[in-house]
Amino acid sequence: MKCKSIACIWSGSPPVHKVTAVAALNNPPTIYTGGSDGSIIWWNLISKEITPVAMLCGHVAPIADLGICVPTTVLGDGKLDDSNNAVSTSNSSNCGALLSACTDGVLCIWSRDSGQCRRRRKMPPWVGTPYLIRSFPDNRRYVCIACCSFDHVHLSDHHSLSFAEKGESFADRDSQHAKPVKCTLVIVDTYTLAIVQTVFHGSLTIGPLKSVAVISSFGDVLTESVMMVDSFGKSQCIPILKEWDSSMVNMTTKSNLFDTGKVDWVSGSKDRGLLVAFANRGPVLAFVYRTCCMFCLLEGGSSVGEISFSDDLLSIEGRTHAIGGMFVGDENNQLDSEDSGTTFIEKFVVWNGKGAAIVYRICYSNNIFKYEPFAAIPVISQESSMSLSISFVQVKNCLFRVESISFPINELLIWKPRLTCWVLPKLHDNNEIKCQECRLSGEGRLFDDWTRNHNTPENEILRQVVEIDTTCGNDELTSSQDAATCSKAIDERVLSQQNGTYERKELVSSSMVISEDYVPLAIVYGFYNGDIKVVRFDMFFEGLDFHDQNSYPESKAHATQRYLLGHTGAVLCLAAQRVLIRCQGGSNSYVLLSGSMDCTIRVWDLDSSSSMIVMHQHVAPVRQIILPPSQTECPWSNCFLSVGEDSSVSLSSLDTMRVERMFPGHPYYPAKVVWDSRRGYLACLCANQTGTSDADVLYIWDVKSGARERVLRGSAAVSMFEHFCTGIDRDLHDSSMISGNTSASSLPFPVTDEPKSPAPQSRTLGKGISSSNISVSKSVSESTTGSNRSAFPSLQIRKQPVKGSCPFPGVAALSFDLTSLMSLCQSGEYYKAESSNLNKNQVKEIRVESPIKRTNFRDQETVIPSSSDQSINDKSGVTSIEAARDSEWMFLLEQCLLQFSLSILHMWNVDPELDKLLVTEMKLKRPQNLLVASGLLGDRGSLTLTFPEDTSTLELWKSSSEYCAMRSLTMVSLAQHMISLSPSFQAASSSLSAFYMRSFAEKVPDIKPPLLQLLVSFWQDEAEHVKMAARSLFHCAASRAIPPPLCRDIPRVNENGVSPCGNYDSGPAEEPTNCLRDDKQIVTEENAEDEESEIRSWLESFEMQDWISCVGGTSQDAMTSHIIVAAALAVWYPSLVKPKLVGLAVNPLVKLVMAMNEKYSSTAAEILAEGMESTWKTCIGSEIPRLIGDIFFQIECVTGASANAPTKNPSTSVRIRDTLIGILLPSLAMADVLGFLNVIERQIWSTASDSPVHVVSLMTIVRVARGSPRNIVQYLDKVVTFILQTIDPGNLAMRKTCLQSSIAALKEIARIFPMVALNDPVTRLAIGDAIGEINSASIRVYDMQSITKIKVLDASGPPGFPSLLGGASGMTVTTAISALSFSPDGEGLVAFSETGLMIRWWSYSSGSVWWEKLNKNLVPVQCTKLIFVPPWEGFSPNANRSSIMASVFSKDGDANSQENTNASNEMDRFKQLLHNIDLSYRIEWVGQRKIKLTQHGHDLGSFQL
Repeated sequence: MKCKSIACIWSGSPPVHKVTAVAALNNPPTIYTGGSDGSIIWWNLISKEITPVAMLCGHVAPIADLGICVPTTVLGDGKLDDSNNAVSTSNSSNCGALLSACTDGVLCIWSRDSGQCRRRRKMPPWVGTPYLIRSFPDNRRYVCIACCSFDHVHLSDHHSLSFAEKGESFADRDSQHAKPVKCTLVIVDTYTLAIVQTVFHGSLTIGPLKSVAVISSFGDVLTESVMMVDSFGKSQCIPILKEWDSSMVNMTTKSNLFDTGKVDWVSGSKDRGLLVAFANRGPVLAFVYRTCCMFCLLEGGSSVGEISFSDDLLSIEGRTHAIGGMFVGDENNQLDSEDSGTTFIEKFVVWNGKGAAIVYRICYSNNIFKYEPFAAIPVISQESSMSLSISFVQVKNCLFRVESISFPINELLIWKPRLTCWVLPKLHDNNEIKCQECRLSGEGRLFDDWTRNHNTPENEILRQVVEIDTTCGNDELTSSQDAATCSKAIDERVLSQQNGTYERKELVSSSMVISEDYVPLAIVYGFYNGDIKVVRFDMFFEGLDFHDQNSYPESKAHATQRYLLGHTGAVLCLAAQRVLIRCQGGSNSYVLLSGSMDCTIRVWDLDSSSSMIVMHQHVAPVRQIILPPSQTECPWSNCFLSVGEDSSVSLSSLDTMRVERMFPGHPYYPAKVVWDSRRGYLACLCANQTGTSDADVLYIWDVKSGARERVLRGSAAVSMFEHFCTGIDRDLHDSSMISGNTSASSLPFPVTDEPKSPAPQSRTLGKGISSSNISVSKSVSESTTGSNRSAFPSLQIRKQPVKGSCPFPGVAALSFDLTSLMSLCQSGEYYKAESSNLNKNQVKEIRVESPIKRTNFRDQETVIPSSSDQSINDKSGVTSIEAARDSEWMFLLEQCLLQFSLSILHMWNVDPELDKLLVTEMKLKRPQNLLVASGLLGDRGSLTLTFPEDTSTLELWKSSSEYCAMRSLTMVSLAQHMISLSPSFQAASSSLSAFYMRSFAEKVPDIKPPLLQLLVSFWQDEAEHVKMAARSLFHCAASRAIPPPLCRDIPRVNENGVSPCGNYDSGPAEEPTNCLRDDKQIVTEENAEDEESEIRSWLESFEMQDWISCVGGTSQDAMTSHIIVAAALAVWYPSLVKPKLVGLAVNPLVKLVMAMNEKYSSTAAEILAEGMESTWKTCIGSEIPRLIGDIFFQIECVTGASANAPTKNPSTSVRIRDTLIGILLPSLAMADVLGFLNVIERQIWSTASDSPVHVVSLMTIVRVARGSPRNIVQYLDKVVTFILQTIDPGNLAMRKTCLQSSIAALKEIARIFPMVALNDPVTRLAIGDAIGEINSASIRVYDMQSITKIKVLDASGPPGFPSLLGGASGMTVTTAISALSFSPDGEGLVAFSETGLMIRWWSYSSGSVWWEKLNKNLVPVQCTKLIFVPPWEGFSPNANRSSIMASVFSKDGDANSQENTNASNEMDRFKQLLHNIDLSYRIEWVGQRKIKLTQHGHDLGSFQL
């Protein structure tokens, strides 16, 4: 499982967002707006203010449409409210979600609660460009997506049209096509995002597609059809007959039902102009034109009425101009008469391009159509230079006007969204219709004053300005002192931000993150006015100063900001690469590459902030800069590609600073370019963005020769490009190969799943970073490019701990990988081991100085102190010095990385005392001069990024249990890991852990508890701190995070003694009558069945678990985590869960253990073992022996140590085997000792002699004896017999395998149980009856050489033994032998019995002949001497007391009752005897014939034998 926490850093300006699609949810009130750049903004409507919560990042192309769906098997509680062009609203159920589609064909499902992307998939190329999304009215799990062969909804980022202009221009343009428009209708399952049915694929018989609706008709068979409407009001219906199975999931199409044809629904539609909107509500269809709206009935297509728009309300410059319309209200307004469908009352809203809208109340009854204006919304007041894009959406009783307002900057249109809420008036009681103006109740927009509360003190900003002197003939650099005018302008700009105003010149056009293998170094912003700003993370890494070289300036540089001036147009793309600068003495330095609207590419030296060269190979704006992929050989490793709007691609070298190759002649702008450096090819996909029917084109170039190799068109071009990218991704393991425009470079859809890490190399060298290839390339062999040396020691890590990316311009996303952060110390140990193998020349080139602690990015060679000159000549001495330095540097790096992670991820300003403690003791740095927000990782690289406000971040805590679990787990794990680095952090780390486990929920009561299913997935994490943090968070949150199906309904009683039901809690109620009891019993049985069904459904559920995409899990993980959570709650919190949970969870838990799942079987085994005695034994008591046998079988298969097993099973984790052997098996054996002993006895004969099962059985016996000795004491004879069988000389293979373990087990048994004795030479073994009948107790003596019983010693009661002590019967079971011991000289055996307080002594001093004679006869031998021990102070044996009391009560009791209760009394007495048995007696030899008796180490007396 992966645990990645997301933080985002926003620029000082809000993002650009032109709305192209809108969707809304009623519960909770939420609006989603999709933009032309692919972003989706989540607006919260719960409070009075309309606030943007987060940006949903999953698309790189314009959003085509948004829709509401229910991606589960559970149907929603209502139908879609609307199915028009602009909006998709829903009476949402708890499982509703947002479906988004972009023009690239990528589909995303977004969770309603957290905004997280549940699933991200790409449609096949043959489908075309998605255009509209429509949900099925009766089953919203499925949606119909209409796609066109060319891009209807492509909107340029800089030359966008308003909605009205778009509709007109597309219609006019499409009407000129001679060829029919190709269209595809597909039905998509929103749970899997897979196409389940193709409804239509071909050319339309009508004009250009305008809208789509899913309509239903009721007859003998329920049929659904897809209606396609063109720009002239004509439609084409495609019928769908569905056969639903019992689960209502599978759909099949009945083909050839009837021919599809075109129907002219409105007569004279050609005279009315172009259709601007189409809407349907049940059987009513609405066709909106510029000047009127026609209403028709679905059946027959007859027109029922027309609304002519009033020039006073919808006129623009004296001309009526409607651009959209939709039905408002819910479907309850519709009335059905006896004629079914001929009567309806609806509300319909129409709006124009200036934002004015009219709500009409329409009525149709008895063939009479009436309409009257009901409400009005005024126009938007705007400047004449601004453009508008308008749409409306309904949420409950309010209409929301979604406005996109544009303003020009450098000949570009910049769009900003704005939402206004208008409350619809209520109808009067007399049904009198008056046109009233809607009341404005709220307004929301993206924040224009983000810097108001995040300003930075002037003395904490180090600002350096670089300007190009354009008056000179060449591009020479002028210093910051010569650029006083620019410095003043920037100072004024910053001052205006501090005053809370917003300067449009600071709008970000592109951005990127520069990062090394371990840490992010800086964020680079490119602005629309041509400026470039570099913001470095120096404040977080001040401790990485290894040799005190090139230290910081004395000025306090918490966040260094440097401005690079030179471009005259918007900066559209950025890239950074570490190269060898020959003109500066061969030093290794970072260079920044920037492409602009001014058609130039500038190369900057980031160390000196100077411009190195200006390149003019393009004659149009430069859109992309692409760096060579990893493992690129010389001379291509220091080259880069640039892509311009002049449809050309150039290859330039940073060594020669000139253009080496040009790849011109593309028919369109190459939006996607991929460089395959291994094979030497370049693939350029040119998407058709002209609106014509021409297909996409793929050009493949030979990089070395510059020749064009192949040209592909249409769907084959897209398929070949994806295949091309798949091959590169498989070869180079680079997940950022496909690059779109540079502002969205981290979001292109991955062509393959997440690749596995490549095999580690001996050296890794950083290559570069770009805004189209954000992450640092993994490695380049030093033999090919020795100049590109990394700034960090060559350490191999599995993943980058902190990875930076820029999904959209102006926002930098930082991904903190918990696994990599917790394993940095292991990387240091790896390097320390590898450094011992370096030679002298390699040692001289190792970098041990951090580049972050220096002012320069330049790489310099390490200078060895002169005092160690002698050691330089010594190879081992130099290696040890460098290893020690790098080991210390790695320790500092780990500490700085953890501090940086905690500083960025911590929720500041919630607990001021904790914040102060973290700053003073843990040395965290508050990111005061950075706009830091939170985020959530979704499926396949998608992101959910909150806006830089505390309320937005808290919204995630309040709405997403997945986010709470991920962030809390990360913070607690890192805090605990900080303690292992330094004990001085203990107080602050403990407080930080307590904050995220308890205090945060106390200070903000309405935050969600962490999701238990997500926490249990980390219970077997490799990092111990993560494992313990997950378990601690589980226990802290369990009481308030129990899933509702499992939670017990406990009635609470208030202060007055009244329960919630209204009954007084006044003691036990009277007994009901039999009749009432029967009724109550029936109700209870029904409730029990419902409860059981609900629990079982939850245990077996796996669909649409949001946390699965957070941790990269599968549906199997969802089911297994449910089982683990249910079992853990049943064991640890039985009073909080339903009683039936135990019986329903135990069988899935046992199956999970036996499944040998590497992620969960160990956890399941631990829970099963922990709750065996208290919880599970009552349910599976009879199944324990079978379960033990299954475990032995798994051990036999897993270990594979048997001689008969050909090979080992490498797929099974050793950790599972250790858990089964060390935890589960002992607990099962303790629960059923006799069953366990019977199983292991059978294993002697049923498994191979050298099987590991026998050794495991011996280990389990020892663990059971240690953990529960009283449970095994009555079976000591069977235990010893089994141990002796494993070392039987007759089975040499088993004896060889088990000899050492068997002898150790015998010694441990003799140590725990005093009634088992083993002499010092381990030649004799004696075992006495711990519990037995008084008159038949005995002691068996075994010869350890032959493993045979050689004698039986009689330990029965002597003649004259008091009958009172024996109880009521001579056959009473009691303690027989309490302690045994062989004499030191081996000539005798002594035994002590607590019952009767007797010491028996058997002497065989006459020699070995006496023993040998006994071998032939096992007749019990009487003792040589009998000694009665006087009672000691405090002696009160439980056996005697119980015997006396039993005798007394038996004499006074009734004979009949005595017979009935005899068996139960004996059983209870036996259990009490086992419970009270004393295993602390010991016999010590203090002389040749003298012993000392002890109990619990206390001397009870010495006795002479």
